[in-house]
Amino acid sequence: MADNFLYRDSGKVANPLDQADWATKKLVWIPSETLGFVAGSVKEEKGEECVVELADTGKRVTVNKDDIQKMNPPKFSKVEDMAELTCLNEASVLHNLKDRYYSGLIYTYSGLFCVVINPYKYLPIYSENIIEMYKGKKRHEMPPHIYAITDTAYRSMMQDREDQSILCTGESGAGKTENTKKVIQYLAHVASSFKSKKDQCACCLYLGNRSGVSECGTFNMNVGVY
Repeated sequence: MADNFLYRDSGKVANPLDQADWATKKLVWIPSETLGFVAGSVKEEKGEECVVELADTGKRVTVNKDDIQKMNPPKFSKVEDMAELTCLNEASVLHNLKDRYYSGLIYTYSGLFCVVINPYKYLPIYSENIIEMYKGKKRHEMPPHIYAITDTAYRSMMQDREDQSILCTGESGAGKTENTKKVIQYLAHVASSFKSKKDQCACCLYLGNRSGVSECGTFNMNVGVY
């Protein structure tokens, strides 16, 4: 069940019919007052303007060329790292994040960064089994997750013997506190893998107190420090 919230549907992404459809229709993104951007197909070019047929309604509108943003091929649908996009523009970034979010994929990489969209509900991707999946793995070997970011920082600290930092930033309600708790949970588990559950929980509490936020829900104990 957790796989549904971690991995994208590769079969649907590789659909050759979608690829052919994209190649023949000259699909693009155009601005929308209500939806931000909507998909359309370029039907005619008139100097500095284009006639675009909207994909959802079939309505034709005239748009300035400067307002048109290119659409990526279907093979990039729900891509895990947006730095891989052929057309890296605002519309494509927002569409990719929305597509992944609606599929239950709340984590998406953007180069060195990890973009997280708050699902406002519990997802089964924070168990000890999931931690073990990410432990010691390189970032590209696993789907995007706060655990992958944390493991990279932890391994760099251990190998290079240098301090590491993880910055969680965003607007109020974005999920900064919850993701900080997951960082602490991962570090506590990995740093005390050969210790008892009691020692793991103590390690979790120590890290939480040092950071200002702590949680030990995995071990049937919840503590919040703000």
